[in-house]
Amino acid sequence: MSSIDIRLIGITDLDTDCIVNAANRHLAQGSGVCGAIFRAAGARELQKACDSIGYCPTGGAVITPGFALKAKYVIHAVGPVWQGGDNHEPEDLYSCYRESLERAKENNCHSIGFPLISSGIFGYPKDQAWKVALQSCNDWLTENADYEMDIIFAVLDQRILELGMQLGF
Repeated sequence: MSSIDIRLIGITDLDTDCIVNAANRHLAQGSGVCGAIFRAAGARELQKACDSIGYCPTGGAVITPGFALKAKYVIHAVGPVWQGGDNHEPEDLYSCYRESLERAKENNCHSIGFPLISSGIFGYPKDQAWKVALQSCNDWLTENADYEMDIIFAVLDQRILELGMQLGF
């Protein structure tokens, strides 16, 4: 049976089939979640794999091997930069989660670890980011009821965990 959970854990410590990187459009190593994933996977190898893909549009997701991570794959999802909410940010963020789940399913993954995409340096308000994330994941699980998927949100801050719990769990 599929599930959604929030855990106070670093995303690179999850023992899931795949984890999601909050990526930039050029799939280049960044800071925050992105930097942590690159370092844990092996930055040179992961960057080479990303370079072979080259680009991912906002709202999209692409997949690479996980290299040195526990996860077999890294799904790179490009979230929107917050610009006030009237520039398709909710739709683009919703799409990030759907596209990530589609890449996972296409690669026979049954567990996935997400960060709270776009809520760091991209500035998306955390409460609104949670609402979109949970709606997108719940919609996907409903539409794919015949496919078992365990979704784990990895957060590093107790307040963010509690906010997610208040909004959807």
